[in-house]
Amino acid sequence: MSPAFRIGAIGFGMVALCYGFARFAFGLFLPQIDGELNLGPSLSGVISGGSFAGYCIAIIAAATLTERFGARVVAMAAAILAAIGMAGIALAPTPAFLAVAVLLAGSSTGLASPPMAAAVAAAVRVDRQDATNTIINAGTSAGVALSGPIAIAMAGQWRASFAVFSGMAIILAVGAALTLPSSRDTRPQGGLPAMTGPIKRLIVATFLAGMSSTAMWSFGGQLVSQSLGWGPGKTAILWSCIGAGGIAGAWAGGLVSRFGPRRVHVLFCSVLAVTIVAVGSGVTIAAVVLAGGVLFGSAYVMLTGVYLIWGVHALPDRPATGLTIGFLMLAIGQTVGAPIFGFLMEGFGMRTAIMIFAALALVSATIRTGIASSHASDAGRGTGSPGAFPCGGRGM
Repeated sequence: MSPAFRIGAIGFGMVALCYGFARFAFGLFLPQIDGELNLGPSLSGVISGGSFAGYCIAIIAAATLTERFGARVVAMAAAILAAIGMAGIALAPTPAFLAVAVLLAGSSTGLASPPMAAAVAAAVRVDRQDATNTIINAGTSAGVALSGPIAIAMAGQWRASFAVFSGMAIILAVGAALTLPSSRDTRPQGGLPAMTGPIKRLIVATFLAGMSSTAMWSFGGQLVSQSLGWGPGKTAILWSCIGAGGIAGAWAGGLVSRFGPRRVHVLFCSVLAVTIVAVGSGVTIAAVVLAGGVLFGSAYVMLTGVYLIWGVHALPDRPATGLTIGFLMLAIGQTVGAPIFGFLMEGFGMRTAIMIFAALALVSATIRTGIASSHASDAGRGTGSPGAFPCGGRGM
């Protein structure tokens, strides 16, 4: 097994754990958590926003830490922080304790992505990098998809589920220690990058898309619970559909290479808006809701793949920093969006909140990437097939 394959595999697992379990599984279990700890929509939104806030804090430091200490150390720290945070969620006796644990778990996600990008840049040949980065980025979907069956197997027992997730994080920390290269930059560049046109547009687009996505990530479980009366089992199926759909995000690199970032961005921002409406509008046809979940997962992971490529190409000499900018603003949008959605839902009703947040995705679609299609094609040449991953991919 080649070193590049091992890096890709551990990166995929790290992203699956930190994003799928430590960050997004909270929305899956929110109805049960709310029932036990009596959170209510507004407090649920604030606590969920804390997960995204933790991500923001961590990812600001992650690029610099990766440049200074190397990919291996920072990735191990991400897994350990995820283990601590999810253990805290499993043990939470009060909403305040839960809020701190959710923030810690969400912080792990911010530490996970930049070291993976740095490891990929150090170990994989250039013509494979876009495709492999987006394949590893699709690990989010694997984590989300797995969280559904785990929830079903645990009969909705959210404390036991998060305890299992915590144990998995410890295993991944060991895997990162044994697998990842240091890929330390002996000359950390530090400082803020130049605010070029592509970077400015990336900031706006990701912020709006991040806000929009919280309608599903933070409140998807609540939406189907309230409008359809779904219990933990059916909600878990929705989460698995979201995760399964997101696996298509592994093809983001190939789509950007073939059609250019602009077209891919417009298409999947539009799909994001449509799926939020499909799931949250109160439609009573289960097949429509589940199909909306599949398409939401696909659109979200496709968009994060586009933003990953956008950021890396905007700052080719500092890939971890380029990735950080896009993913940071996505999370800031989610941090702001979760409590706002909760307040809108409580004050004006579910449908009003849904329509406003779907509209945010459509506004994001109007933002030009500022990256030439030919540039993306040249950079991604030969990256179109995820099947290339076992032959020497590298992951993010």
